[in-house]
Amino acid sequence: MIRVVLPAHLRTLAQVNGEVTVAVDGPVTQRAVLDALEETYPVLRGTIRDHVTLKRRPFLRFFACEEDFSHEPPDAPLPDAVAAGNEPFLVVGAMAGG
Repeated sequence: MIRVVLPAHLRTLAQVNGEVTVAVDGPVTQRAVLDALEETYPVLRGTIRDHVTLKRRPFLRFFACEEDFSHEPPDAPLPDAVAAGNEPFLVVGAMAGG
């Protein structure tokens, strides 16, 4: 099971508290984790990735093992610690402003 930490507004939308877990068949990649997350919580479809292009929404970032994976290819493998369930995949709401 892959551990996923969502920002507060997406936890509220999905009606979950704290960390969630999803099952991923095959290689553990950003795409596979987000596909499993949207399959488990359909209300999140379109909130993390665009409906059509499946590109990351602005103001959301992806982290794993203290590294920013936001600009990595969606099919690049995530760290082994995430695949093993030892570390979470984090979806983080970015801050902007002046």
